[in-house]
Amino acid sequence: MEQRHLGRTGLRVSRIGLGTLTWGRDTDEHDAADQLKAFWDVGGTLVDTADVYGGGEAEHLLGRFLDTLVPRQDLVIATKAGSVSDPYRRFDGSRGHLLAALDASLRRLGTDYVDVWQIHAFDPVTPLEETLQALDLAVSSGRVRYAGVSDFSGWQLAKAATWQLAAPGLRTRLACTQMEYSLLQRGVEREVLPAALDLGVGLLPSSPLGRGVLTGKYRTGTPSGSRGASDQLAPFVEPYLDEAASRIVDAVATAADGLAATPLEVALAWVRDRPGVVAPVVGARNARQLREALSVEALSLPDEICQALDDVSAPVHRYPDQDWSTL
Repeated sequence: MEQRHLGRTGLRVSRIGLGTLTWGRDTDEHDAADQLKAFWDVGGTLVDTADVYGGGEAEHLLGRFLDTLVPRQDLVIATKAGSVSDPYRRFDGSRGHLLAALDASLRRLGTDYVDVWQIHAFDPVTPLEETLQALDLAVSSGRVRYAGVSDFSGWQLAKAATWQLAAPGLRTRLACTQMEYSLLQRGVEREVLPAALDLGVGLLPSSPLGRGVLTGKYRTGTPSGSRGASDQLAPFVEPYLDEAASRIVDAVATAADGLAATPLEVALAWVRDRPGVVAPVVGARNARQLREALSVEALSLPDEICQALDDVSAPVHRYPDQDWSTL
């Protein structure tokens, strides 16, 4: 699999990442092992997890596979911290919480460092400089090689990156940001992606298949066993089952027919090759689904197909993004 630099760093990662959101919940140990082995066999290196995935079980499973199934040095392990199960506070970016969470992640993973450590989301309560100091401490201690963020808006990303440049004593720079990005969700193009490109921060798209909708599986109804049929996950899928999304899914299916490919491959190739994107993170319940996604390595979309998909999925960006200076 082709490798790309993570932002403006020397770290190279596979241009498709393996997501572990379902590990320890919908994906058991056997299927998780099959996924990791299939991913590694084709040259995949970037494995994305978080301390809250499966209540910590995703990290625990990944740790059990290191060296016994896949050599630790062959993987780029990215994990996150900051999400908390508190009804009054969804995220905790305090230095104490983050560093304790990092230590707990390392214990579950059975390793003394993670390659990429990300703040799971912006904490409006904790001063940003305190959160960034925690990143700096983690890197300077050797427990973390590169730092990033997740679900930061454009201004939050810009503030964090510029604070790191300006604050005396801070040496760590953001390598990446993780955000939802697909043909059904192009909101990052408004501010986050331009900021990331300007700052040299690599984008790791999550839900690159539009929460599964871009595969076409929902075109004729909701399949049993799918996320859309789950009481827990149906609200996650529902926003992408409207008429506007249906038109985009139809366009993806038409392009796939013309290219002798699958809608999954077309949708994933589109986001993989967008400017600023390093590696879409693909989550699957089993190895068969993952192998379908990994087959995209051989596909590059023709310019006219990309343009057609751009047009049908174009988000509405008006003031102040477009032509405001001529009004």
